[in-house]
This record gives sequence, structure tokens and C-alpha cells, in this order.
Amino acid sequence: MRIVGIIQARMGSTRLPGKVLRQLGDGDRSVLGWVVRAARESAALDELIVATTTLPEDDAVAAESAGLGVRCHRGPVDDVLTRFTQALGERPGEAVMRFTADCPLLDPTVVREAALVFQAVPGLDYLSTSLARTLPRGLDVEIIARAALERCDREAVSYHRTHVTSHIYTEAAGDARLLGLAYHPLAADLRLTLDTEDDWLLISRVVGELGDRCVPMRALVSWLRDRPEVCGLNAHVRQKALQDA
Repeated sequence: MRIVGIIQARMGSTRLPGKVLRQLGDGDRSVLGWVVRAARESAALDELIVATTTLPEDDAVAAESAGLGVRCHRGPVDDVLTRFTQALGERPGEAVMRFTADCPLLDPTVVREAALVFQAVPGLDYLSTSLARTLPRGLDVEIIARAALERCDREAVSYHRTHVTSHIYTEAAGDARLLGLAYHPLAADLRLTLDTEDDWLLISRVVGELGDRCVPMRALVSWLRDRPEVCGLNAHVRQKALQDA
């Protein structure tokens, strides 16, 4: 089975504009660059694409993608689902792994495990680590079958077009084959996604202490559990609801 990874990335953000191109760590690696590295280190993808918008401000995302050696597709601003289907286009692939460019601490092993499970279970429409959340927010992985993605593109309306996959596990869940992956230790209370300045403080602290590398999920959770003062940096931040994001 051929799996195509698509990273959605844009400079616009209501709470933290330009976050995907912030330089994270002592080197010159952008947040987007961290996501690209994790995806590549997983060795689970047959192709990787960055999907950004046609807005002039996202010329910078296209340039960064070129610098990282990743193909970039530019499509609609708010209809991210159409952006994904356009990016996939006629390219070969039976499934799409969706990434967002604001999750720099992804664990390549979790990415690889999700891909292996998806490939091993015939007929799956969708697999995710967040159907029953056990991982920190920001380490989740999701894969959708190409046919299911195309179904979403035909049927999804409103905010489901922004969230790409949400139609399949909400509106179409009754006749779709879904599979959730669960991990221990339970760490759903931790927040490692980048959406606010306080998220940036926490992620920068992690990188400052643990270095410019992909840290295994369990080692990262253990490190954070030993440092409640670090976890507290963004503990008050609330994730937007599907209909609000």
C-alpha cells in the first residue's frame, strides 16, 4: 500500500501568525522543518507534500518547502479538504497520512506504527490515535484511505472542510471502518501543539533541554511528568472546538 503524507501549512493563524516558520532550537530548522524531519525519519511514507495556500504571505511556506526538498501544492485558503485532494491529484497512493505543521515534536516511531497497522488491517477507512485520545495533543497521527478522503470531498460541508478528515469519523461514522490506536502511559492531558505564545514557551523549553532531535514519545512524556512547572506553562490553553477552528 502506497501512503502519501500531506502537511497542511500556512502563515495565517488567529492566535499565532507565522508559527510554522518560526526557528525552533539553536539551529536554523523551522517548525515546519521539524515536522518534515519526523515524517521522513518514520520511513513510513512513499511521498511527502506540503499543502499551503495561494495567498502571497504563503510564498514563504512554498520557499521553505523548496529549501527542505519537499514538493509544495498551493490551493484554497479555508477549504483545506479541497487543498488535500488537489495535492493528491492523480498521484498514486491508496491512503493519505495527514500532518499539521504546528506539531514539531512528532515521534517518528508512532508515525511508523500507525502506518503499519493501517496496512495490516484490510478495508480500513480511517485510523487515528485521537479517536480515544491517549497521546499528548501534538503527537497524534491519522491516516485516511483515498476512497474515504474522496468521499469526504463529495459530502463534507461547513467546518468539516477545514478539518479534512472530521466528516468521516463524525457524519459518516455509521458506515465507515474506523480504528483507534491507544498508547501508554496515558498523557492526553499534555499539550505539545503550537497555537499560542505559551505553547511556544513549552516547546522551546523541551527543545532547549532535549536538543534538536526527535524524542521518543515515552521519553518525552516521562521528562514532562518530572517537570510539572514545564507542563504548567500552557496547561491553561484550551483547544478550539471543531466548529470554531
